[in-house]
Amino acid sequence: MQVHTIGIDLAKNVFQVHGVDEQDEVVVARQLRRKQVIAFFEKLEPCLVGMEACATAHHWARELIKLGHTVRLIPPIYVKAYVKRSKNDAADAAAICEAVTRPSMRFVPVKTEEQQAAMAVHRARSLLIRQRTQLTNALRAHLAELGIVAEKGREGLGQLVEIVADARSSGSLPAQMIEALGAIIDQVMSLEQQIRELDGCLKQQHRASDVSQRLEAIPGIGIVGATALAAAVTDPGQFKSGRDLAAWIGLVPKQHSTGGKVRLGSISKQGDRYLRRLLVVGGTSVVKLAKVFPWKYPWVAKLLERKPAKVVAIAVANKLARIAWALMSTGEVYRPRVRRVRL
Repeated sequence: MQVHTIGIDLAKNVFQVHGVDEQDEVVVARQLRRKQVIAFFEKLEPCLVGMEACATAHHWARELIKLGHTVRLIPPIYVKAYVKRSKNDAADAAAICEAVTRPSMRFVPVKTEEQQAAMAVHRARSLLIRQRTQLTNALRAHLAELGIVAEKGREGLGQLVEIVADARSSGSLPAQMIEALGAIIDQVMSLEQQIRELDGCLKQQHRASDVSQRLEAIPGIGIVGATALAAAVTDPGQFKSGRDLAAWIGLVPKQHSTGGKVRLGSISKQGDRYLRRLLVVGGTSVVKLAKVFPWKYPWVAKLLERKPAKVVAIAVANKLARIAWALMSTGEVYRPRVRRVRL
């Protein structure tokens, strides 16, 4: 078979393949079991292979690249426009095969195992933090039913843990309640230890990466944000400017313009949700510092005079993304702007 382009609809066990020749005539359209995929592509001459950028796409892309094929990963939302009529595996594979040949199509860079491992640490840490928050809220809610309320934050959590410990010895709370709350506290302490271990992994990543160390110098981007950006943005050259990176993260206004009338809404919230959250948190910290030290961040202080703090935090997050792109693409270090004082 003289296959020129192939589209693969990935799945757990059954894969759909749609291949065409140089004249765009269909030469193969079949299903493959998981164990048949590598053997099938070993028999083919090197060709262009398109896949949707899903959870397992990077693994299969690396495997097919080893066989000499050219692999392109397409965001699933861009494939939808090429699906004809009803949606099924065969139609999806044909749509992928069509979309991968479009000259204006955007592709997702193939990640290495090391890059995926670095992001796995961030994802696991974020999951554990959410679980810790859920357990802490449950502990607060159960004690609030008995009229026991503590302060917010870690200090309040420590107070509740001490109250439960004292109640275990004094018997001031029902025995069944103490057993239930003790189980929750044990889980919280276990999660605290696991989060500290993952923080240690992030520090090791930070020390081993020159890009991460340069990004960490930007105000509002700490070790967590720096390592996440270094792992997620593997090739800053794929973005023409810092605004493109900010748009990819979802920190630019959503447009609904027509007839020459420009209508801008709230931020698009497209792209990487985790990176966006980290940058917004970093922007919020810069806004808080600008309220205390307006001379240190004059443009943020001026913006606060006419915009709400949350809107300013998004603007700062957008600026942080642009600065990060500049540092990653040029290899320079962060140089804070020094305000000149006229004598």
